Amino acid sequence: MARCELTGKGPIKGSHIWRSGKAKKKGGIGTHVTAITKRRFLPNLQRVKALVDGEVRYVTVSAKALKQGLVTKAPKRTWKKAA
Repeated sequence: MARCELTGKGPIKGSHIWRSGKAKKKGGIGTHVTAITKRRFLPNLQRVKALVDGEVRYVTVSAKALKQGLVTKAPKRTWKKAA
């Protein structure tokens, strides 16, 4: 998986924990862990048109970088193509 081109944010490791049983507060005898497997948490990457060094190009950035305003989006085209 790619990284954010501005912040360097990439996938991180974690665990998926399987539990069985009924919680004590719901009337059971408690839950127990039956298995733990590895997993990856992927960043919310978006492909956007942005101004980079004065030219318009596509960049892959995280949604957090977009919300923070770290990306200068490309201006909309106002001219029409000649027929």
